[in-house]
Amino acid sequence: MVGAVLTQNTSWTNVERALQRLKGLGPLEAAYVATLPAAVLADALRPAGYFNVKTARLQALCRWVVEQGGMEALHGMETSSLRAALLSVHGVGPETADDIVLYAFGRSVFVIDAYTRRLFARLGLVRGDEDYEDLRARFEQALPQDPLLYNEYHALIVEHAKTTCRARPLCAGCVLRPQCAAGLSGIPSDSDGR
Repeated sequence: MVGAVLTQNTSWTNVERALQRLKGLGPLEAAYVATLPAAVLADALRPAGYFNVKTARLQALCRWVVEQGGMEALHGMETSSLRAALLSVHGVGPETADDIVLYAFGRSVFVIDAYTRRLFARLGLVRGDEDYEDLRARFEQALPQDPLLYNEYHALIVEHAKTTCRARPLCAGCVLRPQCAAGLSGIPSDSDGR
């Protein structure tokens, strides 16, 4: 849950550095993080960028977890209620809520992020500017309701987007190129000399 907040507008490498600093302060538990002095927490979160904003968002989320009765109580909530409740927390938008619902609670909610939009738009399967909820619903209707599948599928999308389908894609070695509308049409690519 902490990672879902910290990864907003930064790379996972920066989040890992911030998490190590945060773990150095004490237990990575909602009750503890909620009561840390804001300046101390902000200093620990500095590597993740926007550390003052993320401090406020993370403490709001941690206070909310405590107010709800902790993780055990939240695990007992129905998925749509849990997601709706998370969306009511300051700084938690749809992508962050879905990250938390999928990865922290193991529920069948597909995460739509910039990597998903980029990859599937280049493949010609989506425009890329669809409403978040519409795009999420399309994935959830197309795939079996299986949180392990959603977890793996999303992880594979992220890995492919980081290594191959980057902002400047490496189309020449891409295994998806034969099915890729953008790759076949010749979008600028680092590996193609274009």
